[in-house]
Amino acid sequence: MKQSLPPALFVADAAGLDFLNTKATPGAVVLDWLEDGEAFLRWMEAARLVTPDDVETVRRRAAPGEIDAVAAQARALREWFRDFVTPRLRKSLKPEDLDVLAPLNAVLARDARYSQIVRAPGASPPFLLAERRANPTPAALLQPIAAAMAELVCTADFVQTKQCEGEGCTLLFLDTTRGKARRWCSMAMCGNRAKQAAYRRRSPSG
Repeated sequence: MKQSLPPALFVADAAGLDFLNTKATPGAVVLDWLEDGEAFLRWMEAARLVTPDDVETVRRRAAPGEIDAVAAQARALREWFRDFVTPRLRKSLKPEDLDVLAPLNAVLARDARYSQIVRAPGASPPFLLAERRANPTPAALLQPIAAAMAELVCTADFVQTKQCEGEGCTLLFLDTTRGKARRWCSMAMCGNRAKQAAYRRRSPSG
């Protein structure tokens, strides 16, 4: 029986790294928010990479097992991107890295998207420009993920990509703080645990 997953974590300040964090060890157990097709759809919607309407369209159109197969492709894409990102954490990207990015460019080349004016959730302004994908299919779900990965590669300073310093934590993030001194995936999780550990070390009874 599969374990019940907690809510997905969005702590990276970069959607491309949030995608890598869909498999992580924020505590003592490895969690995978893309473990099957339904989990994949839930994460995509939670990440706001697709609309609820698109998710329902994909569910209606999908053949048996098709969404599970795309989730497997997403997991493979995630581990390929992890292999790209991990050795480059805290380092500047180099022009020759473009050759390594060929698989990502291949996914991006399959995209078909357009923009639409839609009703905004707030009262003012009444409209916003939203991105849509023509004829959403299970395979098309990889496109917004690839776009988020490409945005990270093209716009982020990789020197600011870091792994949480919490013991055993594998979560990644983009350090957008002013002093670039962020150490934890979040203060509520690893930051608080580190404070408690430091207090115990200082305590005479610790």
